[in-house]
Amino acid sequence: MTISALDAEAAARLVTLGLRPKQLPMRDAVYAELVRRFREDDEFKDVVHAVAAGMGLLVLDVDPRTGTVLAATDDSVFEMRMEDYSRRAFTGERQGVQKVLHGLIHLAVAALAFPRPDDLAEDTYVGRVSVEQIDGVLREACRMLDERARAAEENQDPLDDAPELERAWRAYMRRPEVVATKDNRLTADSTRGMITKALKFLAEQGFLTFVNGEQGGTYRTTPRYQIQVRELAAERAFNDLLDLGVVSITDSTGSLHTTSTESI
Repeated sequence: MTISALDAEAAARLVTLGLRPKQLPMRDAVYAELVRRFREDDEFKDVVHAVAAGMGLLVLDVDPRTGTVLAATDDSVFEMRMEDYSRRAFTGERQGVQKVLHGLIHLAVAALAFPRPDDLAEDTYVGRVSVEQIDGVLREACRMLDERARAAEENQDPLDDAPELERAWRAYMRRPEVVATKDNRLTADSTRGMITKALKFLAEQGFLTFVNGEQGGTYRTTPRYQIQVRELAAERAFNDLLDLGVVSITDSTGSLHTTSTESI
């Protein structure tokens, strides 16, 4: 295969467009043409993958709806580390707790957005999540994990091999749901403040779209997020959260709630 400078430039442009999550092929004729070429020209596709790999990126998908969907490899300059995402003016143990809690919240968002395997396989599926809903599900999960830990202690069976979720529930339950500042903004330390940050971050990345301010803020999923969660679904922690049984489907449109009888 002979690669011209123009081919390399076009491949690099397609990868670069993938780093602009809100730019879509349907709104950009050049982008749409590059997507078409990627899907129809195997040699060009190979060049795109090679350019992405050289930048520390994986091409998860290239589609007319989503454009180029990328994921950063380990140690890539584009990798978003949880400690960077969750960093506040904290040091030592408290900063470590923040990292765990923000990771738990992102797992919950993904689990609520696509709780069934079919939801990830169906390209037309659209999930909906809200701040109050996510907080309610996480607190119900923490309650169940607390019960599991207490039962293990009574049976003198320590949870040394417990999944990460079972080690995080104490920190989440200690946090207040809502703490408002003098101007009625949620503080970053409250659980709903952290969830709000997570949802806004995902919206900035083109993974969610803001719907309305109900239930603390309601968002719907985008095809880009569906592709990303397909990769996440292989993670043990994601499956551990689903296995708790606190996520269920209420109707065919993807509205969700916890199995708890309490309203959230």
